[in-house]
Amino acid sequence: MASPHPPSGPARRALLRGGGAVLVTGATMTASAAGVLPTPGDGAGAPFRDGFPGAEWAPAHPSNYTWARRPSSHTIDRVVIHVAQETYRDTIGIFADRAREVSAHYVVAADGRVAQCLRDSDIGWHAGNWDHNTRSIGIEHEGWVDEPEWFTDAMYERSAALTAYLCDAYGIRKDRTGVIGHSEVPRATHTDPGSLWDWERYLRLVNAV
Repeated sequence: MASPHPPSGPARRALLRGGGAVLVTGATMTASAAGVLPTPGDGAGAPFRDGFPGAEWAPAHPSNYTWARRPSSHTIDRVVIHVAQETYRDTIGIFADRAREVSAHYVVAADGRVAQCLRDSDIGWHAGNWDHNTRSIGIEHEGWVDEPEWFTDAMYERSAALTAYLCDAYGIRKDRTGVIGHSEVPRATHTDPGSLWDWERYLRLVNAV
């Protein structure tokens, strides 16, 4: 039986507040318990052949997510939009740190770079709600919610292309029922992506792809 699994250690302003979740059953277990390595054969920094085209592979540590076989094991019907409260590289580094107990599938930089940190099939610990973790793909964005200069044209356009790709791949609705903010997750304690994130522009770009 799964339960919210908050990260250990002191609270901080960054994405670590809120935590993820872990489920260990005969069918679903942490990647480390399953003995599954997080790399698909490509080295870190190389394109990930089985994910978003052009994304660099920057694998999260196996202790920070749950191995799964989605969408056969769990329906994927949400994309959750986050703002990391960190830089692009620091966010990737947090996901790679086994002590952090947090991860999202993708990270988008202000300059439009995209890193994939988990396979879409695995369950990231990003939403702070186990049900939403199992059914969603998490996208972190470099920057801070109160500093809109991080939300560049390149970020909006590349992130929207990523979200459109995921919606097409998994039959997710390209509207505010299928694409939600972290703050909209039930029992969420986060406020990201915040009031300065331009949802109208973002959804227009998603639907234009």
